[in-house]
Amino acid sequence: MVYHATIMSSPSHKVILVVGATGATGKHLVAQLLEHGHAVRVVVRSRERLPAAVRDHERLSITEAALLDLDDDKLSGLVSGCDAVASCLGHNMTFKGIWGRPRRLVTDAAVRLCRAIERNRPPTQVRFILMNTAGNSRAKLGETISIAQVLVVGLIRWLVPPHADNEEAAEYLRTQIGHEAPFIGWAVVRPDSLKNEGEVTEYEVHPSPTRSAIFNPGQTSRINVAHFMATLATEDGPWQRWEGRLPVIYNRATPAECGSIPG
Repeated sequence: MVYHATIMSSPSHKVILVVGATGATGKHLVAQLLEHGHAVRVVVRSRERLPAAVRDHERLSITEAALLDLDDDKLSGLVSGCDAVASCLGHNMTFKGIWGRPRRLVTDAAVRLCRAIERNRPPTQVRFILMNTAGNSRAKLGETISIAQVLVVGLIRWLVPPHADNEEAAEYLRTQIGHEAPFIGWAVVRPDSLKNEGEVTEYEVHPSPTRSAIFNPGQTSRINVAHFMATLATEDGPWQRWEGRLPVIYNRATPAECGSIPG
């Protein structure tokens, strides 16, 4: 399936919690959701790290804190009334970010946020959308992986804790939340090699990787990842297609079928 930035109208707007909102992808997600009329909640260590263009937006609610330092009651309050939770959390590519604490930032955040949703027992399912990586390809999902890639990924898993953290977070949603949870639906978005672009362009979404993330990687712009995550958070059609799955997203050069964020 191929998407581009066509904008459609929507009869109602959503409330979305975004964690990792000051990151290279999260900032695009926040901006796109606000641009299309949705209310956004964020948890950031400092509001000054948010782009100036959105920092004082009337539909943006800011909690200044380290997410994992919040107690259960505060997390339950954050997710209360949300239609979706989107996690763009990741580890900084510094020595401290890779090997320091928290070692399981992405996984621990997913677990605690999901538990907060479950405590609230919302009347309708909350969508949980996790940004992950195409490097997380799994034979247990029926994906074909070469022996060479299995060996390299195994080494990366051992040497680079953030990769293992991404795998564990996706596996938590797949196996612990599963497909029959009454309060949570989920999707794990897997981009390939990330790049910075200023505009949304057409991109492809596949059920599994179509190329090797190690030996023949594709490219995915961060702003396109944000667009797809926003689409999943706000549109019913794409959500019904990808709920409970781990779609892989690549940039595309030629036009085809469209997807959009409702305004």
